[in-house]
Amino acid sequence: MGKIRFNKIVKKEIKSVVFIIIGAIIAAFSVACILIPNDAIDYGTAGIGIIISQLTGFDLALCVFAVFLPFLIFSYFALGLEFFLKALLGATVYTIGMHLFEKVPFELDTEHFIAVAFGGAILGAGLSIILKNGGCIDGSEIFANVLIDKIYRKTGKEYSMSLILVLFNVFVYLLVFIFIDENKALMSLLVFIVASTVINHFTDHFEAIKQVTIITKDPDGIINDITENLHKTCTVIQSSGAIAGENKTLICYVNYFELDKIKHIIANHEGSFSTVSTIDEIIS
Repeated sequence: MGKIRFNKIVKKEIKSVVFIIIGAIIAAFSVACILIPNDAIDYGTAGIGIIISQLTGFDLALCVFAVFLPFLIFSYFALGLEFFLKALLGATVYTIGMHLFEKVPFELDTEHFIAVAFGGAILGAGLSIILKNGGCIDGSEIFANVLIDKIYRKTGKEYSMSLILVLFNVFVYLLVFIFIDENKALMSLLVFIVASTVINHFTDHFEAIKQVTIITKDPDGIINDITENLHKTCTVIQSSGAIAGENKTLICYVNYFELDKIKHIIANHEGSFSTVSTIDEIIS
């Protein structure tokens, strides 16, 4: 059984690596071949990197990676080695892809508005693939995750990443509006709206709070692992199944980047299963 489980984990990780690479290539193609040639930019830290590149003339890929690098390093301490490696892989493929796609002669023979909407949808699809496989190529998401974790540890209250991400990108678009061009700022806003819509569809609102409901016969072991690895607590409910008999139901609230960790914890406790649902708001 141990060997079978190990093989399943290895296959899952190989699959996630392959899909992160595919998603990063799709995102790089969208930015380099569609968005930038049509007077729009990516959002988040990639957007800041593109702004720096356009203002200074420095290499685009290097600027994007340089802006993301501090957030990437910080993710190692805040989110762990596995997330760091997947984020590093995604960022590396994304920036190398941008560098290569810049040299590809590609042109959409259509209006800027339609091209940008199309490019935003492709970008959103690429980012969705990356996020669903535990990766990340945007420092704003890491920043938002760390900030809400700090708030939780201080207040015990869970918040979604939505407001932080919106404020971060408002800052990016203000920079575009002030230092580059008003039309580019509006086109880039369209990218954010379209890409976010696609991402929310395929990841079930990744920026929202996630409620994980766990039914288990080993509540103490799971609670200890969640407390140790996620610094979270659980609500415990006595329950029973028609076949399985008495058990406990645990309810825990996490953010999107913590889902992989809690899935690993549950998988390590036999006889446990769980459901995940999206929570728009917690009232206390």
